[in-house]
Amino acid sequence: MLFNSLEFLIFLPITFLLFWVTPHKFRFLPLLAASYYFYMYWNPRLVFLILFTTVVSYLCGILLEKAKGNATAQKLIVATTLIACLGTLLFFKYFNFLYDAFYDLVGVFGGKEAPGFFTIMLPVGISFYTFQTASYVIDVWRGSVPAEKNFGYFALFVSFFPQLVAGPIERPGALLPQLKARHFFRDIDWSSAFRYMLLGFFKKIAVADAVGVLVNSVYENPAATNGPAALLATFLFALQIFCDFSGYSDIAVGCAKLFGVNLTENFKAPYSATTIKEFWNRWHLSLSCWLRDYIYFPLGGSRVGQVRRYFNVFVVFFVSGLWHGASYNFVIWGILHAVFQIVGALTLNARNSFWQKLGKTPDSLLVKTMRRVGVFLLVCFAWIFFRANTLSDAHTILGKIFTDWSNIGETLSLLSLSLPIFCYLLVIFLILPFMEKIKYPDHTKPLGEKTRFVLYAVMTWCIVGVWVYLQAANVGSSFIYFQF
Repeated sequence: MLFNSLEFLIFLPITFLLFWVTPHKFRFLPLLAASYYFYMYWNPRLVFLILFTTVVSYLCGILLEKAKGNATAQKLIVATTLIACLGTLLFFKYFNFLYDAFYDLVGVFGGKEAPGFFTIMLPVGISFYTFQTASYVIDVWRGSVPAEKNFGYFALFVSFFPQLVAGPIERPGALLPQLKARHFFRDIDWSSAFRYMLLGFFKKIAVADAVGVLVNSVYENPAATNGPAALLATFLFALQIFCDFSGYSDIAVGCAKLFGVNLTENFKAPYSATTIKEFWNRWHLSLSCWLRDYIYFPLGGSRVGQVRRYFNVFVVFFVSGLWHGASYNFVIWGILHAVFQIVGALTLNARNSFWQKLGKTPDSLLVKTMRRVGVFLLVCFAWIFFRANTLSDAHTILGKIFTDWSNIGETLSLLSLSLPIFCYLLVIFLILPFMEKIKYPDHTKPLGEKTRFVLYAVMTWCIVGVWVYLQAANVGSSFIYFQF
């Protein structure tokens, strides 16, 4: 079920009422049933996958506590569980990719083309709930959290509907206690919940979906575009994917607050980063922290030599690329970010010396601005591979950007950018700088009451207007990260 659907607008209040009229002892039951209904809305047949992952990881936690003191047995239990859960992810998400990659390699040596084979459907949200259960298993093994004895609460931890299909990836030590805590209706933070949801719907519908129409006009037919249109579409995609994903996260946080749960903040103004490392400390934080804690640190982190440290960084970003999608595009996207971070670290001192010779400190406004622009351009360069449907399309887009600046007068038509849409985008760009102030009203320079009211009204009309337009135009709208 999509957050931006009429079905969800019916589903949410019903779930809310059932949750709050149920006694605390049994309150997890309607929330668990609603979460499974929410997941099964896409394809009921695939519910067995989340059930399998839930049962296996739940039993693992119980067995780990029983095997306490027996390191060998615990390692065997953890290994078996991770192989079962991650193996399910590997099969359903990467089988087709690995199958094609194998025959691509065979073809290099003169082998036959890949024979026809069935296509395995990717279950929605499998990357998110698999990583969430994996963190539970590892944390119980490490002794960071106790094993959960109540299967109902554990199943709810895995399937909690606000963050089930696109995160944030929650840790058991943070989410499980909140699900089990006694909540009171009077303690609901209504203002915060609706601010998050309003901002999330605005980002998703009024910005991401509106901009996505322009991006698709270029990326779905790159051969027919030109350099300026391809460049503008790439910059717009950077805006689209941020508003699409952070919009989902904001809606998830707002919905969870209605049930007394505080989810992890997934984004912190990523495009204001001055280094690629800082970008990843602001972008998709729950995944970044997961990769840091369960891959980077176990590999040695930064406690090892320089070569090994950069190898660890490379592995983390390679895994991040594969996690995002089973295609060469995502692998290259991940590798690019690894290269950016490694080269950035190697050249940091030289770049600081360069600015000092010019009489500028690294903290000066000019230097920070230049670095922010540089990071944004690098991120946008990598987004080309992320958004393009194939490597060939990515190559075409890059070729257009760097070589084809003919027919500049056709740029707006190639982007399907009419005068009304252009005026609408101007309104959007005027609102964007205020988004964080809307989410956090206690900002150092808070907005006045009248200003907030006007912004809320404009945002609401933008949401309704774009949604009606997209419905009338029969333009599909899903969240980008649902495919991961």
